[in-house]
Amino acid sequence: MSLSLSLPASSSARPSTSRRRGVGSFQSAAAARKYWIILGVLVAVGIAFAFGLLAYDNPMDFGTHKWWLIAKRRADAVTAMAIVAVCQAVATVAFHTVTNNRILTPSIMGFESLYVAINTATVFFVGAAGLTQSRNLGMFLIQLVLMVGLSLLLYSWLLTSRRNNMHAMLLVGIVIGGGLGSVATFMQRMLTPSEFDVLTARLFGSVNNAETAYYPIAIPLVIAVTVLMFLNSRRLNVLALGRDAATNLGVNHKTNAIYTLILVSILMATTTALVGPMTFLGFLVATLAYQAAETYDHRFLFPMAMATAFAVLTSAYFLMQHVFYAQGVVSIIIELVGGSVFLFVILRKGKL
Repeated sequence: MSLSLSLPASSSARPSTSRRRGVGSFQSAAAARKYWIILGVLVAVGIAFAFGLLAYDNPMDFGTHKWWLIAKRRADAVTAMAIVAVCQAVATVAFHTVTNNRILTPSIMGFESLYVAINTATVFFVGAAGLTQSRNLGMFLIQLVLMVGLSLLLYSWLLTSRRNNMHAMLLVGIVIGGGLGSVATFMQRMLTPSEFDVLTARLFGSVNNAETAYYPIAIPLVIAVTVLMFLNSRRLNVLALGRDAATNLGVNHKTNAIYTLILVSILMATTTALVGPMTFLGFLVATLAYQAAETYDHRFLFPMAMATAFAVLTSAYFLMQHVFYAQGVVSIIIELVGGSVFLFVILRKGKL
């Protein structure tokens, strides 16, 4: 009896190399095409409405010196929209990643209550004239430093500790925001009607609150922080997996969380000190960007969120100013839509 073993051919023993697997930022080529199409449409919409804000209903002849003077004045508001769009979009997406929660935002955590308290205290102690005179670069820098300090104190302590708790962070943020709001409300009740009117106009988030004197500080600061956030995109992709997974992959979760929170705080402080509180704008554009991008990669999430935010702001201001003639209610409409989306997401998820 002979025992013979037949070996398989070398071609059949080796796995086929004709098909190679790869992991990319998108699930398929169709998803990538969809991303670039949506991004292109949003960029085109934002540019079109921005040009409309500059050129539409300009009483001077196109191309003349007077036409450019009017367009330049309007460009200041469009510049503020661009700054707000970048700050709100990048800060909210990054904050969602660090907290590993797509409902919490820096604005919801009571961050903007400090802005209200600072401006109310200014009117309370020095009057409405003092509030007008305080619209200078020095006051802008003071608000910037105070807001960054408060946010770092809250977020760094609660999010980077070993026993971080999202519900505790939410409650502490609400308590801080409620306390500052109560103090501000008490001072507002002591104001005269004229002073209260001046203060109320300032507390509504609007690009009209932005001063061109702030731009030499705000624009380079926002550009620098945004570039740093983009350079940190790969680490943010790992942080999105959670503390344990990030640690196992060799990423220092605590260090990167603190670093990201510092950048988020600077962006949110800049937009709040520049135009005032816009509580649900960041949440709205981030939620829309997640649905449109369909990717985990922050290198693609950030551009989608920024394009969405700029398109939302420019279209809202154009429609309200030139169609409905109600420019002052733009922030109210944005907050209403953003708050409705926030409630819808919570009710659909059933949890924070």
